Amino acid sequence: MHLGVNIDHVATLRQARYAATPELPNVEPSVLDAARAAMEGGADSITLHVREDRRHMQDADAFAVRREIPLPLNLEMGATPAMLDFALSLKPDYVCLVPERRQEITTEGGLDVAGRMEELRPLVAALLQNGSRVSMFIDPDLAQVEASAAIGAPMVELHTGRFANTQGAERAAETARLAAAARRAHELGVEVHAGHGIQVANMAELNAVPHLTELNIGHTIVARAVFVGLAAAVREMRCAIDSYQW
Repeated sequence: MHLGVNIDHVATLRQARYAATPELPNVEPSVLDAARAAMEGGADSITLHVREDRRHMQDADAFAVRREIPLPLNLEMGATPAMLDFALSLKPDYVCLVPERRQEITTEGGLDVAGRMEELRPLVAALLQNGSRVSMFIDPDLAQVEASAAIGAPMVELHTGRFANTQGAERAAETARLAAAARRAHELGVEVHAGHGIQVANMAELNAVPHLTELNIGHTIVARAVFVGLAAAVREMRCAIDSYQW
């Protein structure tokens, strides 16, 4: 199991104070230092989401991480022409296409691949041709899995937010949906990742979901880092995901 560490919230903290004065010499915290700490803690890749409104990560952040950090870079982005141009310039190792709404705090829900196939197919092809592997961030729905395979995406990232935010019978049902989606993706030759709301406390329950090869985790690691430091928080998550049995 690989661990991709999302460092968006480090940029969120920086922007809270320095969005209007990025040229100051004392701007902190450093996105690059966060990526280095994640690498020290055992991250396999660095994930960052450059939003169209640039609310946290800036273009310069992405290019600095790409240039300075010797780990694969996973760019999360909206499926728009402007962001495609950005990705073609950045040349990240991976691109995860996500839905994006200006009013949301974080990405909520998966991309409707089944309803946007003709729009997304050429975008996926352009990214693949540019050397980036492409993942579709989708709800654990069989139609979305099959649509992702049909447009040529080699990977899907299953949205685990509902799994993380429910309990009891509702969580069991969502776990079953995740497992069914993962099995279908595997049958179609699509690599299976997952992310959103995964924590050390609920990681063991993902043993019921087969074929997962990577988790992308951010908020809980940065939140834990407030108390133990970022490298240590990544190590704790690394230890938790190493218990995955598939």
